[in-house]
Amino acid sequence: MAKQYETVIGLEVHIELSTKTKIFCGCSTAFGKEANTQVCPVCAGMPGALPVLNRQVLRSALAMGLALGCKVNQLCKFDRKNYFYPDNPQNYQISQLYLPICHDGALEIVGGFGKKQVRIHEMHMEEDAGKLIHDDWSDSSLADFNRSGVPLLEIVSEPDMRSAEEVTAYLEQLRKIAQYLGVSDCRLQEGSMRADVNLSVRELGSTEFGTRTEMKNLNSFKAIAHAIEGERERQIELLEEGKAVIQETRRWDDNKESSKPMRSKEDAKDYRYFPDPDLVPIRIPDAWIEEVRREQPEFAGQRAARYQQEYGFSAADAALLTEYKNLADIFEKAVQLAAPAKKAANWLTGETFRIARERGLALEKIALLPLDLVNFLAEVEKGNLNNQAAKKVFEAMLAENREPLVYMEEQQLRTVRDSGLLERIAQKVLEENPTAVKEFLDGKEKVFGFLVGNVMKEMRGKAAPDEVRAVLLEKLK
Repeated sequence: MAKQYETVIGLEVHIELSTKTKIFCGCSTAFGKEANTQVCPVCAGMPGALPVLNRQVLRSALAMGLALGCKVNQLCKFDRKNYFYPDNPQNYQISQLYLPICHDGALEIVGGFGKKQVRIHEMHMEEDAGKLIHDDWSDSSLADFNRSGVPLLEIVSEPDMRSAEEVTAYLEQLRKIAQYLGVSDCRLQEGSMRADVNLSVRELGSTEFGTRTEMKNLNSFKAIAHAIEGERERQIELLEEGKAVIQETRRWDDNKESSKPMRSKEDAKDYRYFPDPDLVPIRIPDAWIEEVRREQPEFAGQRAARYQQEYGFSAADAALLTEYKNLADIFEKAVQLAAPAKKAANWLTGETFRIARERGLALEKIALLPLDLVNFLAEVEKGNLNNQAAKKVFEAMLAENREPLVYMEEQQLRTVRDSGLLERIAQKVLEENPTAVKEFLDGKEKVFGFLVGNVMKEMRGKAAPDEVRAVLLEKLK
């Protein structure tokens, strides 16, 4: 009988905080700026430059820790993690090893596997390194230090996950919590959320952990799932051949769907950690913890449950609407302004998600004005916009920030309410298509759609389809 194996997975998730300035200096954290334009002596690692902790970083870390049910180290401090690499200008990284800000939390995840608690080992603050840009043409690497000193939270889980599905559910929950708190946008494609996967395999039923590897360079949920499956298969193949799994760090190549070793996996002693002499220990008073706790928002799961109760939404619809805090906020404010809840939810999920996908829009950055949504829905309700025109107006609202009433008039999209004109055009279409009329009268009902389409074309899409159908049916009698 062939051996069966269990996958054991723990994650190290780095979340880039949405502060305006870096963790230890006043340089901007804006994404996508020209290389090395957001650098000062502190984040460039110049001798004698002294770091000063950004208070907002501490507050964000505290909020995230409380949301994960962590215990707070009310006395915490920073340490130096020493390593030599071209994108690390100081030759050390300021992080937290001995007394991280939070520890011993948990996150509940839900999926096809049921409900499960993933334990949080610890969460600590640290600074990001710079970025190396590899130029294949000149066979060289260039360093961009704009990212050096950008504030990070590293959230280290226990090895409690057993599949790619569980890992994805865990990351989705972390993303939602961070976005609802407003501490990060968690955009994997921009590197503001990154996950390193620690994975080992063992025979099913065994309580001993196998040798783990760490997978890096994972910038999408799809890449993470592929890396997990690929590494699991690689390790099982080695064990089946009687070979040992080597503890190492591996880089995943999503194009080739394979990984390659980067370096042997270091232990804490290899980094020669010691307390940072330039940063004083941090004392967090009880009053500040309680203040941050009181300011915690209603999270996605809580909102979804309330929407099911208040508006009668299904669990799936409520979960979709609350996936992004900004969309749920738009929905709530629009409903407060008398928008019909079900219709507002339908447009904010179905059409919004479609337009974002087709236009490449970031859902977490959509900032539709609630009053615009209310006015738009009112026009649809009055019949002033048919379905095709409504979709065009809504897309302009989302993608171009257009005001719906103004855009309707500019594009002449308002439904024509001229019964005389509609009568004349319907008669014209029937006279020009005698074959279709005969087929319909002989029982071939499918041609009715052809006749409706021709009337809509003549009306340049500005007629109400139900009125067109009613006029045609009356004439065909």
